[in-house]
Amino acid sequence: HWHAKLMWLTHLRRHLEAMSSPTDATMVLGDFNIAPDDRDVWDPRKFVHSTHVTPQERERLAHLQAWGLTDLFRAIYPQDRLYTYWDYRAGDFHMHRGMRIDLALGTQSVSDALEWAIVDRNARKGKLPSDHAPVMVQLDTARLPS
Repeated sequence: HWHAKLMWLTHLRRHLEAMSSPTDATMVLGDFNIAPDDRDVWDPRKFVHSTHVTPQERERLAHLQAWGLTDLFRAIYPQDRLYTYWDYRAGDFHMHRGMRIDLALGTQSVSDALEWAIVDRNARKGKLPSDHAPVMVQLDTARLPS
């Protein structure tokens, strides 16, 4: 699936180029299964030669962002140790061993309208927890271009 992920990122960039412009209010959100940099994993030494952190994945993600996308969560929270994924089988959530692999990306006009962002850790808890927590962003839609 690693090669398919790289191909998908290339196709996504081409799709953005064909369907939108960096001056439009455009967002791309979801589970990218890529930690953009080392501050997005609990211990970078544990992930050497692992998926989610390979140079190829990070380069493709950076190429996608270079089209004109900002990491909206990072625009508000630049610090490390903020995650969206924890392996539930190993108890990683309770030991704060996670990765930030779910991303909310937006063009400059979206970033300019950004009011807040959060990883909803409470949505991750519960009787049948997911291994992911959703990233939520709030935009002041009055500030978006029409």
